[in-house]
Parts: sequence; structure tokens; C-alpha cells
Amino acid sequence: MDQPGQLATPYRELTLPAIALGIVVGVVLNVALIYSALKLGFAISGSAIAALIGYVALRGRSWRGSIIENNLNQTIASAIITAGSGVVFTLPALFLLQGSGTVTRFSVWPLLAAGVGGALMGVVLIIPLRRKMIEIDRLRFPSGTAVATILRSGSAGVEKVRLLGIGCALGAGWKLLMISGWLQWPGLIEADELSLSFGLLPAYFSAALYLSPMTFASGLLAGRGGLTFFLGGVASWWLISPLVVWAGWPTPGLAGAELVDFIYTHSLRPLGIGMLIGSAGIAMLLSMPIILAALRALSHVVSDRATSGKAVLHASDGGRHGQTGVSHGRMEMSPWVLLAGLVGAVVLLFLAAWVTADVPLWRAVVATVVGTLWLGIAGLIVAQATGMTDISPMSGMTLVSVVLMMALLGGQVVAALSMGIAISVAIGQSADMMQDLKTGFLVGNRPAQQQGLEFALSWLGVVVAFVVIYALWHGGVGGTNGFGPGTPLPAPQASALAGVIEAVQSQQIPLDKFVLGGLAGMIMEWTPLGGLGIMVGLAMYLPFSITLTYGLGCLTQQYLEHRRGYAFSENVLVPWAAGLIIGEALVGVGEALLRMAVG
Repeated sequence: MDQPGQLATPYRELTLPAIALGIVVGVVLNVALIYSALKLGFAISGSAIAALIGYVALRGRSWRGSIIENNLNQTIASAIITAGSGVVFTLPALFLLQGSGTVTRFSVWPLLAAGVGGALMGVVLIIPLRRKMIEIDRLRFPSGTAVATILRSGSAGVEKVRLLGIGCALGAGWKLLMISGWLQWPGLIEADELSLSFGLLPAYFSAALYLSPMTFASGLLAGRGGLTFFLGGVASWWLISPLVVWAGWPTPGLAGAELVDFIYTHSLRPLGIGMLIGSAGIAMLLSMPIILAALRALSHVVSDRATSGKAVLHASDGGRHGQTGVSHGRMEMSPWVLLAGLVGAVVLLFLAAWVTADVPLWRAVVATVVGTLWLGIAGLIVAQATGMTDISPMSGMTLVSVVLMMALLGGQVVAALSMGIAISVAIGQSADMMQDLKTGFLVGNRPAQQQGLEFALSWLGVVVAFVVIYALWHGGVGGTNGFGPGTPLPAPQASALAGVIEAVQSQQIPLDKFVLGGLAGMIMEWTPLGGLGIMVGLAMYLPFSITLTYGLGCLTQQYLEHRRGYAFSENVLVPWAAGLIIGEALVGVGEALLRMAVG
């Protein structure tokens, strides 16, 4: 508190420490969460973790920071993380296709340009809808609201960061122990898996636990919401797998690992792909009210922007909001900057489609125009969906986008995936942008500050994601090469995308299993449990040892929350689990970089 007679301490908003911390935290968490997404098939938000770290780094005893300053740090970190998440669902598919021989050679630069263009476009296309979605419609954006609560959490944030650090140390230490090979025990612990069969269960039950703190911690974070994913794995390997064997479908004489591989390749994998496609189609159909609402919102954009400069936000920061200057200065980014960003992004998308492969000029132009329109619509859908329910149909949208681009680009896989990368990144950025703007609205930040930072820095996430994915593919993890089925990083989303492309290219589509899986996915997506078909389809792609460990984490969280209460779960389990994920992931990526460096 300032003493009488002393000059008031300037209220801290956009500062160099906030920018630097946001970049560092964003890059580190991006590395960790890309590794996690390759293992589990879905991305985990790092926005809350960035806010916790910022609380201590920017608002500690020796640094008189502010909630707004931390909000800007969290906005930068979140933008970088989300851009990387968009890349991890698409780019690995190209490496998998190269490994299988479907794709020969490709240049990384057009793909990188497409990703950067997608990051820019996702930001500029959604900004005009900020006031309509947040101030007028008052959409909930649950994750953004939760981060605002963390920013205001007071001294509790220090304890959470301490638990985050402990978890990080434990995760890193365990990963180093597993890399050393000291815990390998033939017949009991092999390839980081603890066998649970004890010679009593057939191999096709895949009864094993994956000894990964990250996997268990991901279940702790998911809790009840992850149980459908766990049950999908149980149904795949303890119901469908035995039925396939008992029906006599496998080739006679197969046993052990060969039998498991046959079941996965010829049954579970195509069923999972079909389920993802069916779920995506129904998700699009069920999203029609959201699409219409988003399109109606566009009609209000012009009038909203005309009056947005007069809006005054009434959120407070310990009674000091009057010093933030929210009532003066530009509330939104300049429309000229948005236009320049849009034009630049469209040019990058066109160049990516045109120079990636032998694509005629007219096809590149059509793909760019259609891709831009589809990108805008998909971004609106995802942003509106996350605002209402916090459920993002991003994976389904990405799958539909790549198939659409393949049709427009004459089956050119690399060109289609370059456009798919741009669309996936842009869709994720649209939803993340609105979540961050919701947080800023609740704590009294000026939208123009957040918008400018996301516009200027989100591309970093694309670059980091490319570097990490390249290192993991060429350096390997745990002594294996690359990622994908049969490795410690199964990359289920990318594997599914690669599977669809391979089936189309080879004209050997397992139509019966695709149709059966598609029907099952449609039925599941109609249920009140949003995203059920997507989660079950992904579970079919993962080794059951990973799904089982993840499920145990979900059940543990439910038990502890029942015994110790919701506050214990949020204040203790969440930061501790986040630390386990970061620790193991950073060591895993470091191992891959070291292997690549030494040869």
C-alpha cells in the first residue's frame, strides 16, 4: 500500500517481464503438451498452468505485479501452446505416411508457412466476434472463467506452484529411471509396461500397465470426463478383441504379439477410423444451431465494432482498476491490421498449396478460397461450442478438412495436409482466443492488448511444434524410432488421419469396418455425452496398457474427490498432476534431441 506523500506505484499491464515469461512458459509447455498429445491423442490446456507460474513470477513478494500483467503472460503462453496443438494432430501424419512409403519426399518450409498462416488467420477472423460472444451473448467459456479465478486466487497460487514443481521433479526423475533400463525385468517389466497376465490371460487381452506418470496424471486431470475414454479401451481389448478371436477371424496359427497386431490392424484400427468419421459427421449436424448462431452474429459485427470503443469494463483488481486505463485508448485491434493479417495469411496458404507438390494453379486458388471460407466457419463453430459447453470438436473438424482438401487438390497428399495444418491451427486459435478474451473481460483487461499479443506471437507455437515433432521422429523415444503404432508415442489422431489417406490412396478401404464403426460413432455422438464417439474411437488406437493406466488415474481422482472434496482435487491434485506431465515430457523430448544430436 502506498504511504501518504509517496508517488503511486504505476499499475503494471503490458511489461517486458510479462512478455518474456509468457514466451518462455509457452514454449516449455508447448514442448511438454505436444509430447503428451502424441501419447494420448488429445491436447491438455496449459493456460491454467501458465497463470499459476505467472502468479509467483510476476506477483511475488519482491515483484509488485498485477492481475492484468499475469493475464497478458497467460494469454501469450496459451496462444503458443494452442498453435502447437493444432500442428500435432496433422503434421505427424505426414511423417507416418513417409515411413509407410505412401509419401516420398517433402519440404518442410511450405508446411511451416501454412501453419503460420493458420495461426494468423485464426486470430484475425474471430476478433470481430469478441463483443458479440462475450459482452452481448455472455457465453460461459468455462475454461476462460476458471483461469480468471486462478488469476484472482491470492496466496493459494504459491502453494499450487510448489506442488507443480514437486510433480515436475517426480515425473522427470521417473522418466530418467526408465530410460536407464534399471527397472527392466524380462517377463514382468518390458518396454515400460508391467505385465498383469502372470501367464493366466491370453495375449490378446493386452493386460499390462504402462509405467508412465504422465499417463496416470492425465487421468487425474480428466477425472469423470475421462472415464468414457477408459471404457472405450476396455470395450476394445476386453470385449471386441476376444470376440474377434473366438469368431475365428485371425489368420490360423497366429499367437502372441503377431495375433495382437492382427487384431489391431484388421479390426480395431479400421473400426476406430470409422467411428471417428461417423462422430465427426454427426457432430457437424448437431452443430447446425451453433453454425446458424455464429452466422447471425456476423450481422452484428459492424454495429458492434462501432460502439465497442465506448464500452467500459467494470471488473476490478483489488480496487485498482481505475488505474488500468481501460476507459481510454483503443479497445480492439485496428481493422487495418486485421485486414493486413488476413491478406498475409491467405497468401501463405496459397503458396503452401501451390508449391508443396505438382498442383495446378487453378486448384491452388480454389483450395485457398474454399479453405479460407471453411476455416472461418469451422473456427466460428468451435469457438461457439467451447463458449457454450467447453467441448471442442477440433479433431473431427480437422479430419473433415483434410479429406475436403484432398478432393480439391486432386489427391495430392502433401498439399492437402499443408492446408489441413493451417485449418487445424486456425480452428484451435479461434477457440483459444475467445477463452483468453473471456478471461481478460472478467479481470478488466483491454481486448486490444490480448489481441495484439496473440497476433504477434502465436506463430512461435507452430515453429516449436515443428521442431519437437521433427526431433521425436528422427531421434526416437525409449530406444525406438519415431512415433506411431507400436512405439511409446502412438500418435492416435495422426495415425487415424494417415489410415484414412492410405485407404483412399490404395483404394483398399475396409468398407465393412468403416461403415460399422461409422454407425457406432453416429449413435454415440447422439448421446448426451458430447464427444463420446471421438473418445472411444481414439481409445481403439492406443495400446490398452496406456488406456488402463489413464483410467486408473481417472478412478483415483474420483475416489480422492469423494473422500477429500472438490477443493483438494483442484488445489492439490491438479497442479501436482500437471507437474508430472511436464517433467516426464521434457525429459522425453530431451532424450530424442540427444539421440538426434549424437547420431
